[in-house]
Amino acid sequence: MNLLAFDTSTDALSIALGAPLGSAAPLEHHGAGGAHSSASLIPAVLALLAQRGLAVADLDAVVFGCGPGSFTGLRTACAVAQGLAFGAGLPVLPVETLMAVAEQALERTGATEVLALLDARMDEVYAAHYVFGADGRWQRQGPVVLRSPEQLQRPPGAAVAGNVLGPYAGRLDALGPIEAAVPTAAALLRLAPALLAAGQGRPADEALPLYVRDKVAQTTEERAATRSALAQARMAP
Repeated sequence: MNLLAFDTSTDALSIALGAPLGSAAPLEHHGAGGAHSSASLIPAVLALLAQRGLAVADLDAVVFGCGPGSFTGLRTACAVAQGLAFGAGLPVLPVETLMAVAEQALERTGATEVLALLDARMDEVYAAHYVFGADGRWQRQGPVVLRSPEQLQRPPGAAVAGNVLGPYAGRLDALGPIEAAVPTAAALLRLAPALLAAGQGRPADEALPLYVRDKVAQTTEERAATRSALAQARMAP
């Protein structure tokens, strides 16, 4: 399958274009995320497609990190996924960013049970517990939660992974060792085949973010960035 994946949920922008049969690795691009991703995501996507000689219509699906994470980053990812998929008649595959963190931990350490963590700013952490099943898929155990660092508890036997070591150093010692990890597009690509086979692909208009912390309104700049990203995506060749 020709799969395009991207994640803009953290301060890092990650894009990957799945490798065709016989190719050693996917094409990848990494850059600044957050507010910067609304301007750089689509040009970087088109550059990767051109490098492989593909158009958007040649893809089988658009895979994106749906959250939780940066509000601006998630809105950008959803707008671009929706625009690209709508214009080319493709399905979208929303993937939880914390599941991608768990997948990174599996890839690096072999851990099959992971407490995945992401910095939520405002002195809080997004957290979810995942177990890798015999069917080759991660299963979330309970809801995605938002907690202060001191409220987090490690499930017995689970590894811990995420991007929380820097901002909360010394406040997570009770969890034990923490594998540094962020959601990457390469992790999304590894997750995508099993999720698509399980019927989790969605129509383009269902490219929606997973919010855990409510935010009442977008700023003028966020609304403009989202509209711009959606317009650019729908115009992509």
